[in-house]
Amino acid sequence: MEPQKISEDWNELVHALGTPADLVTNEIHVRGFSAKLLYFSSICDEQKIHDMLLSRFFQVSDLDEFTAYLQAISSPAFPSGQKNMAQQVLQGAVAVECGAIYLIDFGKHENSQPLEASMEKVIQGPQNAFSENLLTNISLLRSRYPQASLTIELYQIGRLTQTPIAMVYDRDQIAAETLRQTRKALDAVENDALQGLGQLQNRMTRTKRSLFPTVLITERPDRAVYNIAQGKIALLDQGTPFVLVVPAVFYDFISSMEDLYHSYWISRFLVTLRYIGLLISVTLPALYVGVTAFNPELFRVQLALSIAGSRVSVPYPAFLEVLFMLLMMELLTEASVRLPKTIGSTATTVGGLILGQAATEAGLVSNIMIIIVAAVAISNFVIPINAMSFAMRVVKYIILGLTIVLGLIGLILGMLGLIAYLIYLDSFGQPYFRLFGKPPKPERL
Repeated sequence: MEPQKISEDWNELVHALGTPADLVTNEIHVRGFSAKLLYFSSICDEQKIHDMLLSRFFQVSDLDEFTAYLQAISSPAFPSGQKNMAQQVLQGAVAVECGAIYLIDFGKHENSQPLEASMEKVIQGPQNAFSENLLTNISLLRSRYPQASLTIELYQIGRLTQTPIAMVYDRDQIAAETLRQTRKALDAVENDALQGLGQLQNRMTRTKRSLFPTVLITERPDRAVYNIAQGKIALLDQGTPFVLVVPAVFYDFISSMEDLYHSYWISRFLVTLRYIGLLISVTLPALYVGVTAFNPELFRVQLALSIAGSRVSVPYPAFLEVLFMLLMMELLTEASVRLPKTIGSTATTVGGLILGQAATEAGLVSNIMIIIVAAVAISNFVIPINAMSFAMRVVKYIILGLTIVLGLIGLILGMLGLIAYLIYLDSFGQPYFRLFGKPPKPERL
């Protein structure tokens, strides 16, 4: 390359980066030849720059030896001669001008240690989770799935952030239609600043206002590898200790990795228990209102008299009682997430106990209502994946609203509508409403 052209490219690079405080520009000389360095001290590992560049520069005997060394350590991810040199420097590359312009990756790898699983805990099985570093997460998948067929495709999403996204799948297991739809969804994502996989999950959802998640987000490497082995795709990004898995069906959100580490009957029992908890969470408030306000004859006489006796002092209808207590429970749940960990559990526990006892003694709610709200809250926490848990928290209000208007008929219509909606959904070519078992083998690549 012409020296004048190299000088022009270097000046354009310097001009494009501006003069921020953390931009380091340095020119070094030794034995009649020189080199220029350009990098950001805030995102580059200066110790590595000193050990692998500066020290080496003062040890070589001539320019050809140093340029040969630069060519050898240039990362394939940062080749020279591209128009987006400024973008590469902004992502952690060091630009070296020495007869040509070389771009070498010396970026810092912060938060690269695997974390401990905190959202999807298991008693038996691995306890580690993903980290916030993309290369570390890919390494975790590689170590658990040492197959030559494991394929990794890289994308950059976010017009301003240029967030690196890795799509990981087994080319011998993946279905052609699933891969086609996933690539199409990634290519269609339009975002200025992608800060987390939650944003990507929303952008990739086919039905933009869908209540139920059709993309699974997990923090566990073993769960990601298990899904890859089943012919699914894992999506990783830089800066998020989670992984998206597509396609994801209803059963994926009810199952836990604990099911794999127990015997068959134990795992079936646990899954059945979760479905019972799901049914209680969605229907119990509406069932209480429907039977109490519309069809009390469905109760046995003793139970009907007990409920009526507990509601003697309650001054408003049953549906207002239910809405008041459910709202208080939602506020306590949200507060437990937002408060600092040191006081969160204590504040919500004390708040819940005081609120329930005071409301009962004041005659604002019945004793049975306290039991129902506690049963609903506990049942909702049984669902392993938070995304499905949040969706079901919303669904119970929809069914409760129908029951308030139509009675038990509204409860039945609401459940039928919920089932019909779940059947309508799909996730990247896979039918969504699958409760048990595995789908038929799709056509492979």
